[in-house]
Amino acid sequence: MRDSSYEWKAVTLLSLGFGLVGLDRWIIAPLFPFMMKDLHVGYQDLGNLIAVLGLCWGISAIITGAASDRIGRRKILIPAIILFSLLSGLSGLATGLLSLLLIRCVMGVTEGSFCPASVAATHDASPPNRRGLNQGLQLSTFALFGLGFGPIIATQLLLVVPSWRWVFVLVAIPGLVIALLLHLVIREPEHVTQPRAAAAEEHNWGMVIRSRNVVLAMLALLCAMTGVFVLGAMMPNYLLDYLHLMPQQMGFVMSAIGFGGFFGQFGVAGASDVVGRRTAAILSFVAACAFLTAFMATGAQPVRLFALLFLLAFCCFGLLALLTGPVATEAVPLQLISSSVGIVSGTGEIFGGGVAPSLAGYIAAHFGIQYTLRLAFAGLAAGILVSLFLKETAPRKLSAKIESKPVEAMP
Repeated sequence: MRDSSYEWKAVTLLSLGFGLVGLDRWIIAPLFPFMMKDLHVGYQDLGNLIAVLGLCWGISAIITGAASDRIGRRKILIPAIILFSLLSGLSGLATGLLSLLLIRCVMGVTEGSFCPASVAATHDASPPNRRGLNQGLQLSTFALFGLGFGPIIATQLLLVVPSWRWVFVLVAIPGLVIALLLHLVIREPEHVTQPRAAAAEEHNWGMVIRSRNVVLAMLALLCAMTGVFVLGAMMPNYLLDYLHLMPQQMGFVMSAIGFGGFFGQFGVAGASDVVGRRTAAILSFVAACAFLTAFMATGAQPVRLFALLFLLAFCCFGLLALLTGPVATEAVPLQLISSSVGIVSGTGEIFGGGVAPSLAGYIAAHFGIQYTLRLAFAGLAAGILVSLFLKETAPRKLSAKIESKPVEAMP
C-alpha cells in the first residue's frame, strides 16, 4: 500500500531542493551586469561561465545517475545539496574569472549529482497516475526559484547589501536547512535495497542506450535546453544593453522565465498524463517557436515582453520536465530509472546547457547580443522534428489503447 503522507513530504522537499539548484545556478545571470566591471569580464565570459557549469553538470549526471541506482538516493542527494550550497556562497569570494570558473565547475558536478537522484526519488514516491504531475512539480521549482524569484531577489538585494558578493552568500543558506530535512525524510526504495538490484549493474548502460525514447529524449532535451539556457544566460544583458531597460525593469521581465517555467513544468508534464507524452512534446515545441518569434519582434515594452517570455518559458521548461521526467523514467525498467534520467539530462546539459551558451557568448561578442535569440529559435525548431518520433508511454494512454483493442473470438 502506497504511503501518501510520504509521497507529499518527499515531493515537497525534493521540489524545494531542486528549486535551490535553480537559484544557486542562475543567480549569476541577473548579477552579471554588475559583476562585469569588478571582475573585468564580458559577454563571452558569461557564456563560458554558464557553459562550464552545464558541461560539468552533464558529465556528473551521467555518472551519478547510474551510481544512484546501485548505492541509493540518499548517499547522492544529501552531500550534493550541502556542497552546491556552500559553493554558491563561495562564488561571492571570487576575485576573477579563473576562480569563478573553478567554483562553477565544481558546482556543476554537485548539482548534476542532485538532478537524476532527485527525479528518481520523486518517481519512487509517486503512483503511476500522478508520476508526470509530481515530477513536473519537483522540476518546476528550478525555474521558479532560479529564473522567477532569482532576478527579483538579486536586483532587490543589491539595493540593501554592500555589493553583489553578499547576494551569493545569502542565497546559499537555505540549502543547508533542506539538506537536514532530506536526511530525516527520504527513504530508499525496495529495488535499491534488495540484492537483485545489483544484477542490472553489468548491462545497465546497454539497456538504457538501446531504448528508443531515451535516445530521442536526449536529442529533444538538447534542443529544448538550447532555447532555455541561451535565453536564461543572455536575457539580462539583452534587456539592458540592447533594449535599454532599467535594472528593475530587467528584473521584472527576466522573472517571466521563472514564473512561466514554473507553471509550464508541472502544467506540460501533468497534461501529458492525459494527452500523452508525444503530443505534449510536439505542441510545446511548436508553441515555443511561435512565442519566441513574437518576442524577437517586440521592443522596449516591459509588460508585453513579460507576457511573451512567460508563455515561451511555459513551453520550454515544460519540455525539460516532460523529457527529463516521465519520458526518461518510463523508457527503462524500474532498476535503471536514475541511469536513464542521468544520461538524458546529462547529454542535454553537455550540449544544450554547455556548448550552446558558449556559442551564444561568441555570437553576442562578435555579431551582437540580439542574434543569440536566433540560436535559441534554431534549437526549438529542431525539437519539433525530433519529438515526432517519440513512442507513447503515458500509462493512461497505453491503458486506453489496450482497452480499445477488439477481443479475439474464442475458437
